[in-house]
Amino acid sequence: MPSKKIELDQNKMDRIVSEARRSRQQREKGYREQALKIFPWICARCGREFQGKKLRELTVHHKDHNHENNPPDGSNWELLCLYCHDNEHSRYLDYEGDEGVVPDTEQETASLHKPFTHLETLLKNKK
Repeated sequence: MPSKKIELDQNKMDRIVSEARRSRQQREKGYREQALKIFPWICARCGREFQGKKLRELTVHHKDHNHENNPPDGSNWELLCLYCHDNEHSRYLDYEGDEGVVPDTEQETASLHKPFTHLETLLKNKK
């Protein structure tokens, strides 16, 4: 009997996961189509232009990293190529681990980094 219950639970889980994936794809398709109508087909970071088959390499990035925040005016979106989008998310994950607050711009990221913070202590310890 236990194997039958496990099988039923697994089937239920598979259905839930499948439904969640379908729902996400529908939601993404909706805001992607909107973003492609609003914005020029250019990566907002590197400036590469996209058209034809290459258009699939242009992704919609949520500026606040909240995929549920999809205002119809597109104010939370920017179009990024696959490479810039991956870079943006890796920067977000790297920075999030440091202080839990993500900067809005690259300039803020640079100003928060203090490479010589403990230099004086290190120099004193060497003497």
